[in-house]
Amino acid sequence: MRAIIQEAYGSPDDLRLGDIDRPTPRDDEVLVRVRAASVHPDVWHVVTGRPYVLQIMGSGLRRPKNPVPGTDMAGVVEAAGAGVTRFRPGDEVFGETLRGTQWKNGGAYAEYVAVPEDHLAPKPAGVGFEQAACVPTAGLIVLRNLPPGPLGNVLVNGAGGGVGGCALQIAKARGGTVTGVDHPAKLDLVKALGADHVIDYTVEDFTRRGERYDLIVDIPGNHSFAECRRALTPDGTYVLIGHDHYGAAGRQVLGSLPRFAGLMARSAFQRQLPRPTRATPPVKDSMALLGDLLAQGRLSPVVDRAFPLAEAGAALRYLTGGTARGRIVLTL
Repeated sequence: MRAIIQEAYGSPDDLRLGDIDRPTPRDDEVLVRVRAASVHPDVWHVVTGRPYVLQIMGSGLRRPKNPVPGTDMAGVVEAAGAGVTRFRPGDEVFGETLRGTQWKNGGAYAEYVAVPEDHLAPKPAGVGFEQAACVPTAGLIVLRNLPPGPLGNVLVNGAGGGVGGCALQIAKARGGTVTGVDHPAKLDLVKALGADHVIDYTVEDFTRRGERYDLIVDIPGNHSFAECRRALTPDGTYVLIGHDHYGAAGRQVLGSLPRFAGLMARSAFQRQLPRPTRATPPVKDSMALLGDLLAQGRLSPVVDRAFPLAEAGAALRYLTGGTARGRIVLTL
């Protein structure tokens, strides 16, 4: 089969299209004929090998253990392992290919990929492959981080990005009143995604407006927790997703991990920070919920641009430019 091959950590320009063996699904896996795959920051991290700590967190020390990048895809079931009960050949599905940590290659940038059955959901009939491929990683990150219960007054910092757009729409689906913060060039997109209010961060600092929120979802992490506390209600929650801005922020070795570790330590005595012991929903249940939201039209990713598989390197360069108004995908 055709696949994008990564032989070492480095520039996206070093990725190449080549021929490799088609994967054989395990008993609990489904072989999917890929129709579209998402291009997102976690893929960039593994392609470049930065921050370096990811190489000892499952990606591979000298080179990626899995030479084929990509984690999110949508396609058609080609075959199913002996233990698979929920899918059969011909079913249209979408999902995340990875087991465990998201900081490793998942094989999605290929004509075929083997995916754990529980990491897939049926693709709704009215949703395109490109749209569905955008959802898994971003959607799972949001569902793992949003607090339980009613959300109230919500602010999403970085609402025009992949995770931010999902956070905005999922918060709306759960009854939240959502304010989206982003660059002025993306504010019309943020409004189209359903934001009740928008803030142009080049004009206003949301931490100094005097408005209080029950939840702040901070994608870029361009304000400290101390600054964000000014905009939180006493019982509000601050959730940092974090974005290293493709190496421009964070540290080359540990990235943003020290910042997350500091917030985790403070969560023991700061009620506005989520406790790390909070259980996360099973991937199977989260994927089913994301499928329902797609089917209902409550989650509707906007695709900025689709690249052919052979241009995966160009797609990653376009991603790092920061100008995309919506998601980027590869199509096969």
